[in-house]
Amino acid sequence: MPKRILFVFTSVNKTLTGAQTGWYLPEAAHPYNVLSPKYEIDFASPKGANPPVDEGSVQAFKDDVKFLEDATVKEKLANAKKLSDVNVADYDAVFYVGGHGPVIDLATDPVNVKLASEFFRAGKVTSAVCHGPAALTSATDANGVSIFKGRKATGFSDLEEEQVGKVKDIPFLLETRIKEIGGLYEKAGEPWGAHVVRDGNLITGQNPASAQGIGEAIDKALSESA
Repeated sequence: MPKRILFVFTSVNKTLTGAQTGWYLPEAAHPYNVLSPKYEIDFASPKGANPPVDEGSVQAFKDDVKFLEDATVKEKLANAKKLSDVNVADYDAVFYVGGHGPVIDLATDPVNVKLASEFFRAGKVTSAVCHGPAALTSATDANGVSIFKGRKATGFSDLEEEQVGKVKDIPFLLETRIKEIGGLYEKAGEPWGAHVVRDGNLITGQNPASAQGIGEAIDKALSESA
């Protein structure tokens, strides 16, 4: 039986300034394209069906629009589970898609915090790209300590956030937060460069350019535990 991966999306469609947001297209499309031939993939979000896509990402990544047009993907989005209906035991890995939304809802959603903590504590692949790691910033290990503490990780950098002019759109800066909770934050040599970090079962990617690489890292980790 193929292994199963849960893709988690934000349910937020507006930032703190009222700008449109959602999940970031290539950060779902690229890992999905890597993983879907080998694994069963389910979609979920706090509110369930049809999590909102970031319209700016659809404009910026026109090559990935075919992901939104794919019949299987459409069905998965329309039938996305509510996080409260997810059973961790059904999955081998969780992956958090980026976009500014996760910083606003998933970071503090109590259902998600419990879910992410359960995945990590069970030794299952716990992964996220770009702003997705914000969804893990309240997750804890079996001792109640942040899963980032003492572990290498990455995520959207403070400089990248400044360059897109979105500092005021979100409640915290991800790089700063990861460092505050004890994470050993790493990033690419230049802004927007691909960078994926694996430390045990925690796998993180820095930005949209890291989306394919995180799919490959998830595949590698799941293949090792075959």
